Amino acid sequence: MLTYEQASDKVIIALDCSRERAFELADMLSGKATWVKVGMTLFYAEGPAIVDAMRERGLRVFLDLKVHDIPFQVQGAVRAASLTGADILSIHGLGSSAMVAAARSGAEEAAEARGGERTRLVAISVLTSMDQDALAEIGVTSPVAEEVARLASLSYGAGADGIVCSPQEAAQMRELLGPDALIVTPGVRPAGAEVGDQKRIATPAAAIEAGASKLVIGRPITGAEDPVAAFDAICAELMA
Repeated sequence: MLTYEQASDKVIIALDCSRERAFELADMLSGKATWVKVGMTLFYAEGPAIVDAMRERGLRVFLDLKVHDIPFQVQGAVRAASLTGADILSIHGLGSSAMVAAARSGAEEAAEARGGERTRLVAISVLTSMDQDALAEIGVTSPVAEEVARLASLSYGAGADGIVCSPQEAAQMRELLGPDALIVTPGVRPAGAEVGDQKRIATPAAAIEAGASKLVIGRPITGAEDPVAAFDAICAELMA
């Protein structure tokens, strides 16, 4: 059975909102939450200072930038992103093993420059907003689970610390990648919550049971009438 602190460490709160709302939520949840996700919208609007602001509040940061470019650009981009002090950074598994290896090099360079821990890298497999029809639109005919497994093996073998996948693939990924892999799952919705634009979802307890390391949860917490109570309820579910 998990303690409250252990349950809190499993949940990454997605701050997909304005700067003002992000700070409001961070202040509200500081002391309870352990992790927040800073995505592209917030990072592009506010820059690296937003990571500093969250870390000053005692929060760890998953910087979800989904970096994807030629290896040279990715190495530099990951180095720069890692210098913010982000704890986890996302890259795209679609960029090839050479790109993932370049990302790892960039993260290692940043750790040496900062004199701190290396930012951990998680590779995006198939976005949780995509289903089989969406994959077919871009010319991928293999089943979703097969595509996730292919990209996971490629990325983990090239130096990523883990992957981002839906909760529905978490058990398969844990078996494929082993106990040390960092498996981050968006598309987590408490029972009765709005699904929104997510297609491949599961409840928090089911995702952890399946093998997820971290759960990315946004609107069920940030859009709740009482975000602290919503966060506590999710932790309670994980502790049960």
